[in-house]
Amino acid sequence: MGSRDQGAAPGFWTQALTHFRKFAAIDWSGAKGRRHKGIALALCHAGDDAPQLIAPPEGAWSRSQILEWLLAQADEPLLVGIDCSFSAPFVVRGAHLPGETTTASAQELWAYVDSHSSDEDLGAASFLEQRRGRHFYLGAADGPKRDFLHWRACEMADGHATKPTTVYDAIGAAQVAKASFAGMRMLHHLAGRVPVWPFDPLPQNGAVLVEIYTAIAARAAGLPRGRSKLRDAVALDAALTMIGSAPHRPLSRYDDHATDAILAAAWLRTRADRDDLWHPRGLNEKIRYTEGWTFGVS
Repeated sequence: MGSRDQGAAPGFWTQALTHFRKFAAIDWSGAKGRRHKGIALALCHAGDDAPQLIAPPEGAWSRSQILEWLLAQADEPLLVGIDCSFSAPFVVRGAHLPGETTTASAQELWAYVDSHSSDEDLGAASFLEQRRGRHFYLGAADGPKRDFLHWRACEMADGHATKPTTVYDAIGAAQVAKASFAGMRMLHHLAGRVPVWPFDPLPQNGAVLVEIYTAIAARAAGLPRGRSKLRDAVALDAALTMIGSAPHRPLSRYDDHATDAILAAAWLRTRADRDDLWHPRGLNEKIRYTEGWTFGVS
């Protein structure tokens, strides 16, 4: 699995999948260090039982342990969504990192980021810091922020209504840059072992990984923009009910990471057989090959 031929036939990425019986969502983190309280993993099965958190092996997940968990699920009928960007903009600029990279596919970018990152636990913070002001905005010293605002095609869909952030913006609570480039390192280590949509051929069985944006799940549950974070049991159950899930088992602690993962896993279960999400209108072959797409953006 994992042919990277740009001339692949249309069926390479337009086949819809219906074999999934398990659904997982991962709230991801690009933080420095080896253990990350910002990572949460929730899993549910077909039906309407609420997703449950998968307890980390040692109190908090590492990115490497998430990689190991995904590899262990490779043969399972599992759809997994990860909340980070799987590539950088390419189509509108002709390069992922103009003036630096000659990568012509997302997979080549993953390999480049991995080979140029020395951070522990598949981190990529130093990758961004070494390129601040040139490719990434980390503060006012880097110049006008508007000069760094470039987006992928899926991030411009519906007038930026679905995913307005950019992987070149590495400052502020809403930034996705560190998490996304750390995610690319993990994707590089998954390459050829777990298919990643829409870059790889879709299998008849086994696990598939997709990029998600947890705010899309929150809006599907009726939560307004800017108020999508769930911090108590009542709010989480109300959101789960809106997307057809039974109430959750009580948690020892309610935080954005846990509730985002639980709600996103339940949402993913309801969307897995949506043909329009596997075949989004704006996804052509060039975008698929270089930038990818956020599952849930049609």
